[in-house]
Amino acid sequence: MSAEILRVHPDEPQPERIDYIVSCLRKGNVVALPTDTFYGLAVDPVNLHAVERIYQIKKRLKHKPLSLLIASVSQAYELAHDTDVLFDKLVERFWPGPLTIIVRAGTKLPLRSTANTGNVALRVPDAVIPRAVVECFGLPITATSANLQGASECTHASCVRDQIGDRIPLIVDGGPTARTLPTTIVDLSLGPGRWEVLREGAIPTHEIVMALQR
Repeated sequence: MSAEILRVHPDEPQPERIDYIVSCLRKGNVVALPTDTFYGLAVDPVNLHAVERIYQIKKRLKHKPLSLLIASVSQAYELAHDTDVLFDKLVERFWPGPLTIIVRAGTKLPLRSTANTGNVALRVPDAVIPRAVVECFGLPITATSANLQGASECTHASCVRDQIGDRIPLIVDGGPTARTLPTTIVDLSLGPGRWEVLREGAIPTHEIVMALQR
């Protein structure tokens, strides 16, 4: 069976449609929706059956933790354990935006949701639809890209439909994403004062360096 396509305004999401998306997440369903980089697969991160479904859909290696989208910096402090000044500098400079930050996970997330690493990757996206979903849901949502492992990432809902439309019940069509580069990933889980750029994406490494040296 092919996925339902739900059109949602990218800048002024219709509240009843956000409610519908959230109802699907609460049922444990996987939902594809646009972010500011690529379309992503959203589930309730504390529903381990739903988390497992993402790994099955993407054929993703199970030692890779899933990143989470959140609606605000304050939500990050609730989910992270022992953030430091480096974290403060990065979120002040780059959130909302295409920066994923890996930190030690707090106790609110099941260990399985971190792929048993104890780390969590967080991001406040510069896109209204996912933030509206998180705010309505009251929990973060997963943000792994909505494509098969090894296939190209999707910047349009039609791409998601073509790749995995027969594997998920709902695709949120919010139009094309604003960027065609992935998020930059910075790892702050290495210990006090230590950091590493794991992937350079939409934010160049030199901008990360400048922000951390302020």
